[in-house]
Amino acid sequence: MKLGAYTACLHDRSLDETLKILGELGLTSAEINAGGFIPAPHLPIDDLLASAGAREDYLGRFAQAGITLTGLNVNGNPLNPDPEVGPKHAADLHRAIDVAAALGVKRIVAMSGLPAGEPGGTVGNWVVNPWDSQYLDVLDYQWQQVAVPFWKDVDARAAAADVKICIEMHPQNLVFNPPTLQRLVEQTNASHVGAELDPSHLFWQGMDPVACVEHLGGLVFHAAAKDTRINPDHVKLYGVLDDRFTRTAADADPLNIGGKNTLNQWPKNAAWEFVAVGRGHSVKDFWVPFLQALHAVDPDMAVNIEHEDQEFDQVEGLRLAADNLLAAGARAGI
Repeated sequence: MKLGAYTACLHDRSLDETLKILGELGLTSAEINAGGFIPAPHLPIDDLLASAGAREDYLGRFAQAGITLTGLNVNGNPLNPDPEVGPKHAADLHRAIDVAAALGVKRIVAMSGLPAGEPGGTVGNWVVNPWDSQYLDVLDYQWQQVAVPFWKDVDARAAAADVKICIEMHPQNLVFNPPTLQRLVEQTNASHVGAELDPSHLFWQGMDPVACVEHLGGLVFHAAAKDTRINPDHVKLYGVLDDRFTRTAADADPLNIGGKNTLNQWPKNAAWEFVAVGRGHSVKDFWVPFLQALHAVDPDMAVNIEHEDQEFDQVEGLRLAADNLLAAGARAGI
């Protein structure tokens, strides 16, 4: 099993400096962004597609640092009905498959996407409580007319490239839990689409990530190491569907995530928040059994830290997460 990091939190550093940092932290795996919501400064896509020599040089930089390139990440919304967003994110996913095949990388992390609720709609519609039959009509449209055809095509592309697409079960997507992941695989008859098991988004929805791994079994292709802390005093008032996000002011350099869309600000006194490995759930009680469950599915699986803990800077947060992840790996005997 490879324990490493997704390098998006170090996009202000060069690739070589980033790999050096990962190695100094005792990590052996890297996941590199390939498009979607954010740019890909650590992946010179055009050069890699154009030149075998460029690919050899690129992979050589990883080998020299003692790091294995275990995945590309292209999280975005390829089903977004906004013509400035959906087609670009879909093209990024298609191109990531080509780059992965050229590099010999076998895993691509993606999101399932979220379409509009009806033909001609311009904004995604996330239905999670379809108590009224009209919402089942929305889901039928989203799945049968948009998601299934798109993902059948992606699965065919991935199979031809010998690459597996690992879907992060993420809210504001059609696939956000094990049943919706299984639904996508079954309805597309996919052979090369499965799950990236990121426990952080499962925790705040009330799921047990270890039970999810055991339930999905061989559909788990890849994993993330990101923790979530539930804040009991705040969740009593706001619940986990806390909508108190605010817009990022223009003079605060909001992060563009496609078209005219920007990343919003997290609520104060949040009901839950992303934290470094071990700061939401203990190494002994969660991270050890989580790694053991993943290892039972695939002893060669990569587990990459995704650092989004706002209380630490990039390297401090990575160091804390790495220390706890490596301690969990040692205790898990993997």
